[in-house]
Amino acid sequence: MRIFVLSGQSNMAGRGVVSQDGVVPPECTPDPRILRLSAALQWEEAREPLHADIDTTTTCGVGPGMAFARAVLASLDAPGPGAEAGLGLVPCAIGGTAIRKWARGERLYEQMIARSRAAAECGEIQAVLWYQGESDTISDHATAVYRENLEKLITNVREDLGMPQLPFIQVALASGTETNIEKVRSAQYSVSSSLPNVVTVDAMGLPLNEDNVHLSTGAQVKLGEMLAEAYIKKFLAPPC
Repeated sequence: MRIFVLSGQSNMAGRGVVSQDGVVPPECTPDPRILRLSAALQWEEAREPLHADIDTTTTCGVGPGMAFARAVLASLDAPGPGAEAGLGLVPCAIGGTAIRKWARGERLYEQMIARSRAAAECGEIQAVLWYQGESDTISDHATAVYRENLEKLITNVREDLGMPQLPFIQVALASGTETNIEKVRSAQYSVSSSLPNVVTVDAMGLPLNEDNVHLSTGAQVKLGEMLAEAYIKKFLAPPC
């Protein structure tokens, strides 16, 4: 099973609309080959909202995870190595969390590592999908040290999982405090230039909900497909 860790804050956890009847966009519908690791560390068929039992401080909705998984799965349906392979999603994102809460030794970081290790017993971790940083645009100090903290996070995760080349596919912010958002975005791009196997997918310009913070349902679908495209192009495509 190809395993992907979904982490960060609310835009990864998902705030897109899931109807009362559980209706979601077709790109986010369940597939028996796509599983999720529950809060109780049990594999189950993945369905939106993926983070319902993880980010329990609010009501979760559609995020990029299912659209990402279905797009990757479609690429694996082609004849050749990996055909008919299953995908495992490991939701870890928690809304409203600054990057300092994801430092080694902090509860959220250790929980992410523990969940990743449990998932790895059933397959190989392919990548971490990371969407975080809105909370760090609020503070000038947090903004100033964001690059350092992000580099530490990636380095620590790779060390603790014993995967020095583990791919990180991060999302450049689409929202945040106006005075600092470009500084955090710049830090995100700097990290993708300084560390190997770090790819940045830019969410800027994708439609937001009325709160001007969270991506709309359609934007989450688009982001999931963008993340899948980045993974397929950089890490799945056969070498020339």
